Amino acid sequence: MGRRVVLGLLGLAGLGIALGSKANSALSSVAANDPTGLTGLIPGGGRFRFYSVAGAVEPTPLTEYRLRVDGEVERPTEFSFTDLAAMPQTHMTKDVQCVTGWRVPDVAWGGVLLSDILAQVVPTDAARALEFGSADGVYTESLTLEQAQRPDMLVATHLEDEPLSHDHGGPVRLYVAPMYFYKSLKWLDRITLTTAVEPGYWEDLGYDVDAWVGRSNGRDDAPTV
Repeated sequence: MGRRVVLGLLGLAGLGIALGSKANSALSSVAANDPTGLTGLIPGGGRFRFYSVAGAVEPTPLTEYRLRVDGEVERPTEFSFTDLAAMPQTHMTKDVQCVTGWRVPDVAWGGVLLSDILAQVVPTDAARALEFGSADGVYTESLTLEQAQRPDMLVATHLEDEPLSHDHGGPVRLYVAPMYFYKSLKWLDRITLTTAVEPGYWEDLGYDVDAWVGRSNGRDDAPTV
């Protein structure tokens, strides 16, 4: 592979970070015709970078998917994918901001509000927080109960009007719109209500527990409802 190709792609990466959505659209076009595959490593190339904290994660067929919600709740419940699809659906278009600095603007998400799921299981008086578990067996995350009841916290089943792919954390993932993207746990299969916040995988490595966009990079204010 030629040195000019590598340098050119790195230049496009910098352009995407600096100029935002227009450059990201150009990068997506380049990615579709890139024989090297390098654009998949560039922020904005194909819209997203892909991360996993575990090794290979086996896809879960929709017919086998279950979301267990338990802990400090009055009605522990196991939701199938069909159950989630039958609940009121919410759609939102928000930016995705990674703590490492890259951003994907105007991403369309669809799914069930986390607050609607909480309403079905009924948190006990002792409930103060939520711990989220991933089918990879490693990744965990957390929110306070107050944060979880915001109208921009989604149990996501769709991305860009398509069913959520396995690479994007499907069939179901958490989408925490006002926080850095590491809070949006992939392959969601468990929610446990707890009496206190249990720091997640990335928090144990030093990341903020309350990961409002802007806390680390100063570019945005902590969003309000």
